[in-house]
Amino acid sequence: NGQFLRKSQQAEREYEKVKHQLDHLEESVRDRCKKEFTDLMIEMEDQTNDLSEARIPFLDYKTYTDRVFFLPSKDGDNDVMITGKLDIPEGRKVIVAQALNQFSNLLNSKTFLINFIKTLEGRPDFNARSRVYFASLLTVALHGKLEYYTDIMRSLLLELMEEYVHSKNPKLMLRRSETVVERMLCNWMSICLYQFLRDSAGEPLYKLFKAIKHQVEKGPVDAKMKKAKYTLNDTGLLGDDVEYCVLTLQVLVHGEGPDVTPVKVLNCDTISQVKEKIIEQVYRNLPYSQRPKVDSVALEWRPGSTGQILSDMDLTSQKEGRWKRLNTLAHYNVSGCPTLFESVVFCLMPTEHVPGVPVENALLEDDKVFHLVRPADELDEVKSKRGSLKAKATTKAIAEIYLTRLLSVKGTLQQFVDDFFRSVLCSGAVVPPAVKYFFDFLDEQALKHDNVEEETVHIWKTNSLPMRFWVNILKNPHFIFDVHVTEVVDASLSVIAQTFMDACTKTEHKLSRESPSNKLLYAKEISTYKKMVDDYYKGIKQMVPVSDQDMNTHLAEVSREHTDTLNTQAALHQLYQYASKYYDGIIQSLDEDPAAQSKQLTLRLQQIAAALENKVTDL
Repeated sequence: NGQFLRKSQQAEREYEKVKHQLDHLEESVRDRCKKEFTDLMIEMEDQTNDLSEARIPFLDYKTYTDRVFFLPSKDGDNDVMITGKLDIPEGRKVIVAQALNQFSNLLNSKTFLINFIKTLEGRPDFNARSRVYFASLLTVALHGKLEYYTDIMRSLLLELMEEYVHSKNPKLMLRRSETVVERMLCNWMSICLYQFLRDSAGEPLYKLFKAIKHQVEKGPVDAKMKKAKYTLNDTGLLGDDVEYCVLTLQVLVHGEGPDVTPVKVLNCDTISQVKEKIIEQVYRNLPYSQRPKVDSVALEWRPGSTGQILSDMDLTSQKEGRWKRLNTLAHYNVSGCPTLFESVVFCLMPTEHVPGVPVENALLEDDKVFHLVRPADELDEVKSKRGSLKAKATTKAIAEIYLTRLLSVKGTLQQFVDDFFRSVLCSGAVVPPAVKYFFDFLDEQALKHDNVEEETVHIWKTNSLPMRFWVNILKNPHFIFDVHVTEVVDASLSVIAQTFMDACTKTEHKLSRESPSNKLLYAKEISTYKKMVDDYYKGIKQMVPVSDQDMNTHLAEVSREHTDTLNTQAALHQLYQYASKYYDGIIQSLDEDPAAQSKQLTLRLQQIAAALENKVTDL
């Protein structure tokens, strides 16, 4: 026992030491962060001073639900639910529409729907991916009756709880979407929190996204390796110190008059990166989907009377052994300080005005292409194995230099992260009715089952809201905004999302040198965030309950407002594919259920199947 005590005291000392060193490191970058933060605010103001309510590029409800429900699936973009294109021959449209309408009525029978779901979940080939997809189809198909949808969800959740509380580890409930109902819950939260995103939490999330993007792009980003000098993510940190300077380009847009737009870029940017920054600045008032894409425009540099088309790869690209380096502004000797007589003008024009641009793509086929840092060749690797002892000693030192850089980015972005966390975890302001309603439901159920401890309920709440909804939106801003999230921005968002998850757990994280860098990075804040989560849950508990009637009124309103925009027919059609695939099992379960017999559900399903029976030909 003494040995254990010594060990734990030693761990405690190690923990204190690491904490002390971290504090010291943070102290050393604090002033720099303050200056960087102020600069960032000023630059973002320039970008966003026209960011009134209307300027945040919120997606409309249909696009939002499409992306949350279907984009992550296998071939999201081309999913019939997103395209809405059903292939039904002209002559059969009327019959199919009638049959799908009857199928919709059948789904509105609770007896049928519960049998349907249970039959599917009983089949081994109905895997996790199918469950998630099926639940999302169901959400769209029943969107016109969200009260009914909620009722089904409640019934299934009660059964799920029984199962977990009596025969599984209750802490694992709602952890992943392993059942249809868990995904239904996720979709339900997404539906109920759309308005809250638009009214409250969307703005701080958008500002956080913009701040990360802005900060990342202020320093070099390796276009091939997707690593950045400014990041929160140690795996995405650009190792070598790349020399670079900031240039301000004067940009003319082809066919849009004589006005030039000043655009800040780096001389180490590839031509595509320059085009991205130009598009971002010139079209900053347009949402991403309405801006021209990088491939559709060419960049012409006009240092004098003649213009030169710049591209990532051309015949002038530098070679280093078997490697080719992507062209940057520095490669073309573009300098950002024109003399009085020469104005450095860049012209952005549609590629069809430019002969012979496709050459670039042919040159890019070559995979031995690099941008800032050349990956080590196999030959180099053999050499480095010999000097490994010395290398080990330096990695420790490097780690601290890197941690300092991560800490300075963290400090710069801190305000934005805090604002977002506050907007999401503040029960003082607005709590969406769905959250109060659902948390109360969990509390009630926990009381009914006498062996559910406080921590388990905390985990259920965490799994149903922060993990299920907020982390998803935080990692995928394009689910709610019309924006493009690059890999480098994504890497930093993942670190914040991980911190958010850590804040929701009850377990204590002990720090050591071996802790992952994101745990070291947010070591100081995590206890504050944990307290925020606790206070949020407590605050919700003390609020006046949301009655079933109020909740239903709220749901009915969402149904009324948005159902018309969704692809209900497509969802019914896709759901019917499952009914058809597991037809015999469904018929059997209906035949064995007295309630289903009295409602003649088997007959109704057979009639629908008969009407859609050309199913082989019309799919």
